[in-house]
Amino acid sequence: MSDEPTLVKCLVWDLDNTLWRGTLLEDPEVDLPEEIRRTIVELDARGILQSVASKNDHDHAWERLEALGIAEYFVLPQIGWHAKSQSVKEIADQLNFAMKTIAFIDDQPAERAEVTHHHGEVRCYDAEQATALTGLPEFSPAAVTVDAVRRRSMYQAGFRRTAERESFSGPDEEFLRSLELVMEIAPADEENLSRVEELTLRTSQMNATGVHYSDADLRALLADPEHEVLTVTLTDRFGPHGAVGVMLLGYHEQFWHLKLLATSCRVVSFGAGSVLLNWLISEAARAGVHLAADLRRTDRNRMMDIAYRFAGFTDDSCDCLATLDDDSAADRAGIEFRHLVAEPRPAPTTMRVAATALTPARGASA
Repeated sequence: MSDEPTLVKCLVWDLDNTLWRGTLLEDPEVDLPEEIRRTIVELDARGILQSVASKNDHDHAWERLEALGIAEYFVLPQIGWHAKSQSVKEIADQLNFAMKTIAFIDDQPAERAEVTHHHGEVRCYDAEQATALTGLPEFSPAAVTVDAVRRRSMYQAGFRRTAERESFSGPDEEFLRSLELVMEIAPADEENLSRVEELTLRTSQMNATGVHYSDADLRALLADPEHEVLTVTLTDRFGPHGAVGVMLLGYHEQFWHLKLLATSCRVVSFGAGSVLLNWLISEAARAGVHLAADLRRTDRNRMMDIAYRFAGFTDDSCDCLATLDDDSAADRAGIEFRHLVAEPRPAPTTMRVAATALTPARGASA
């Protein structure tokens, strides 16, 4: 097992005598130490979300956070008179984060003890530790991805999107069209390589093989003309969803080998997986090749088998797969094939796809 601590995904701040100096009910002009401001900004830049659990009048406290110029940094603030443990749980539940990824900071030992009593996995810190948090390993991700830098804005856009969906009275397809979704499919590059690795590591339900490709693996594939590493991003009128998918293709003369397809679970409801597969199938049809897809069954990815079959892939054999059968048994352990004779697919009706045509290098392996 790794000795590295679980990274904090959300830090929940108390306000009085923790985030700011003073008690708001006694001093409406409480001030924010510059070192605390720097800590907030740095954690945000690392992709760590931040929220508030404070016993205060909501409007008064939020007005002060706005006056201090930091309100925008906090998602799902819980400001009221209920227990801090209840506030922490509400934040974790709405973010769908495990308690072990939540941290809480408060100047009062009794408040920290109350949170620990109800949520033993939440890591609690004394307010005196506030400026030291950025130096702790649990607040220091090994790599800061493109999406991490804008994680807060993506979550905030997601909250607005969810609120609109809940108030929308028409059919789901009409709502999706109203979002003005754009899927962009492009070759991976240095800028988003860390996010590709993260997707292969963290995505389990919508990962066709469950295989993790390291940074070194991905760099080798990027340099190989017989392979293509594609990243998938999604945006709509509320803002970016960020990188939501990755495809790894191997080019052969008679077929393209889809070695990996992984998509984020958070875009399943937008139909992103089927749109992506239909785009790839149309590209293969244009190139006059078949498609072969790898599937390694895990205890969590049954949805990927369903997605392949819904797109028309079967487990029927084909002469084009003969070269794959020659691969080493170790490399193919547990792998099943899905095969499809590619024909053009209609364009999606709920989003626009922006992608350059796939152009395999001449001399791709036969």
